[in-house]
Amino acid sequence: MKLAHERRIQLTAMAGGLPAIVTALGILWTGDYTSKVQWTLSSIILVAWFAFANSVRELVASPLRTVANLLEAIREGDYSIRGRTTSLDDSLGEVLEQVNAMGTTLQQQRLGALEATALLRKVMEEINVAIFAFDGENKLRLVNKGAEALLGRPVERLLGETADSLGLEDCLKGEMRTMTRSFPGGTGRWGVSCSTFREGGIPHQLLVLTDLTRPLREEELQAWQRIVRVLGHELNNSLAPIKSIAGSLGNIVERDPLPDDWKEDMRHGLNIIGSRAESLQRFLSAYTRLAKLPSPTLAATSIEPLVRRATAMELRKKVEIVSGPEFTIEADADQIEQVLINLTKNAVEAGGDVRIGWGRTSVLAGPRLEIWIEDGGPGLSNTANLFVPFFTTKPGGSGIGLVLCRQIAEAHGGTLELKNNTGKPGCTARLLLPLASHDSPAIPIGVTV
Repeated sequence: MKLAHERRIQLTAMAGGLPAIVTALGILWTGDYTSKVQWTLSSIILVAWFAFANSVRELVASPLRTVANLLEAIREGDYSIRGRTTSLDDSLGEVLEQVNAMGTTLQQQRLGALEATALLRKVMEEINVAIFAFDGENKLRLVNKGAEALLGRPVERLLGETADSLGLEDCLKGEMRTMTRSFPGGTGRWGVSCSTFREGGIPHQLLVLTDLTRPLREEELQAWQRIVRVLGHELNNSLAPIKSIAGSLGNIVERDPLPDDWKEDMRHGLNIIGSRAESLQRFLSAYTRLAKLPSPTLAATSIEPLVRRATAMELRKKVEIVSGPEFTIEADADQIEQVLINLTKNAVEAGGDVRIGWGRTSVLAGPRLEIWIEDGGPGLSNTANLFVPFFTTKPGGSGIGLVLCRQIAEAHGGTLELKNNTGKPGCTARLLLPLASHDSPAIPIGVTV
């Protein structure tokens, strides 16, 4: 095909110069020339004509052959070859320049793809999860070292196997979930994530199995350690003085004769023992209350009556209510009321004027009902331990009030936060609860009733 194309170029060049050649030969043979001169000149003219046609063919065909070779190399995946041209002023030179630029671009893209693939493979080998990729026929096409260890077989014996033969058929059903399974490489609780991707236009499934047993055990161990520390601290605080006073009272009873004031010492010691025992009982009751918080029973709850009932429980100081729009949400009224009672109590004990209000706000998760309680006290001095169980700065405090409030808020799908006020004393507690998007629009908060 290349020879035919080049022949057409040559014939075109020859046809382009044919009128001039015919004219020159006509003048030569009709003129007064000898036969020898006529044949000699005719031969020279014809040879020159063929040489001109061949040079034109080479001038056009050579760049085209170069372009064809470059395109063939690109098609074969070799992007390192470049074409050389002597001039960029003609059209063929511009074509050759663009083909060279395309080769450079494809070479850079291939290099980037190779580097990205190498990075992906490195990441897959280093992460501590098992990764499988199955094609449309559920045959394994990709596996990492974590997956090899999980199935207890090398990659050479895994590729091409079906999900059913590997015991992973049930893992490909659904998206994200947890399950308890036994594999050759381990037994425990696993996080299962299954998603779909396309390669070469063919859908594939990507399966990721994460071992949750070790993290759960570590979290469980840390939780037990925290509980033991708290319980040990509280028990020692109560049992140490009880033991000391009991020993002192025992020494008094063993004296013979008894001292004159032994009754008063006994009464004082027993009062201390009773006080410490009562403190220990309050601690255990608070701990039990925190550990046994029931799940909320959701029902339609109007906000304004709920706020007014909670503030009416505070008799030490009048709480100013800042009206907001009317809202009815799905919540456990008793639990939310308990949260508002606790927060109002903390605000009153902080000092200064106390105000409470509500309104509509928006966060990334969607619209929220915001109930805020503001005090005029000195503010929060230690925000790091606000929600640490049994941490308190109040004399006789249990240290579970805010923890219980946050637990109730999160059980309703909401949040609780406390922040110091900006530009004025005191702090503000904000309780955010989920709110349907079709509820009342935001109304400016600030009208006192």
